[in-house]
Amino acid sequence: MSHPSTVPPPEEAPPLRNRFDRSEWAGAFGDLGTLIPFVIGYITVMKLDPLGILFMFGILLITCGAYYKTPIPVQPMKAIGAAAITSQAVTPGMVCGAGLFTGIFWLTMGLTNTINLVAKITTKPIVRGIVLGLGFLFIRDGIRMMSSDWIIALLALLVTFFMLGNKKIPAMFALLVIGIVVAFVKDPGLWSRLAAVDVGLKLPHFALKDLTWRDFLMGSIILGIPQIPLTLGNAVIAVTAENNRLFPNRPVTEKKVAISQGIMNLISPIGGGIPMCHGAGGMAGHVRFGAHTGGATMILGCLLLATALFLSDSVLLIFRMFPENILGVILFFAGLELAVSARDVPREKNDFYVFLITAGFAIWNMGAGFLAGVIADQLTKRNLIKL
Repeated sequence: MSHPSTVPPPEEAPPLRNRFDRSEWAGAFGDLGTLIPFVIGYITVMKLDPLGILFMFGILLITCGAYYKTPIPVQPMKAIGAAAITSQAVTPGMVCGAGLFTGIFWLTMGLTNTINLVAKITTKPIVRGIVLGLGFLFIRDGIRMMSSDWIIALLALLVTFFMLGNKKIPAMFALLVIGIVVAFVKDPGLWSRLAAVDVGLKLPHFALKDLTWRDFLMGSIILGIPQIPLTLGNAVIAVTAENNRLFPNRPVTEKKVAISQGIMNLISPIGGGIPMCHGAGGMAGHVRFGAHTGGATMILGCLLLATALFLSDSVLLIFRMFPENILGVILFFAGLELAVSARDVPREKNDFYVFLITAGFAIWNMGAGFLAGVIADQLTKRNLIKL
């Protein structure tokens, strides 16, 4: 008597898990090139409380790492940060108002599915053009930061190139050692000042009590609205494309990222945090130096959270261990990682033109790059222009 053959059930995919090995630890520091300069600017120029800034970064980095399980970063919003740090007319209340406006805007874009309409017209040449332009921007800014001390920067650059493929000692660890040694050599008194740092628990305070409607309105107009095109190109379209290219088994959508940024920016101002985004350059930096899971961002979040709670009065002193030229090297490699990822652009002539047009404008302005790419793409598809 024959028995009917049974087909074994398909194996279930293993559950996604974050890792916390040395590669994730190395990758955790891959976004310091943008985080530290902006945080220092907010603290020294805007006189914002480092406790609130680092506390909210820590909480949100841990939350995003646990949720996404990929190295999707949490970064300062660059247009808002640059305007706030360089303009004497911007107040801390306006920064808080800009964060709330940004949160409302991106949450609305996601929940109403408006972001999906934008994603539909954003073809692959446009996405890759934005990524290439952003990569060049990071490379340029990295070189500018390295110029503060070319000899040390070139040494760190060469060491990083040689060690990128080293499986035993991640390149980031060597880079951090070089930076710390340089910091102590240039400032011999740094060690004694660090040794004298007081460790004491401090908790963040509710930061919205002094916010006025004028702060919200002026922050929205002067800071929040100009940030929208940069966030759209860099922190929604580009980061979604990069995540799905690098981690196809852990995909995200533009809608999910937009909603995530909306929630982050509604939460961040409550504890004294600054406007934040999921910039593609941050993901490139994390990945370039070893990150493959959300464990890297959770590690960075825990370090920032501990610094906020116990060492917030000494943040500027601690950050002196990371010289500007070393941060420039980190930023440079993040830019290389982004630029290289644009190599799979379609080879058709029209698509390549759209790709180059988008990249060229994106180097100047991310929103202009997106708009120029969409216009060029639509005109070529409708045969209104021939390239």
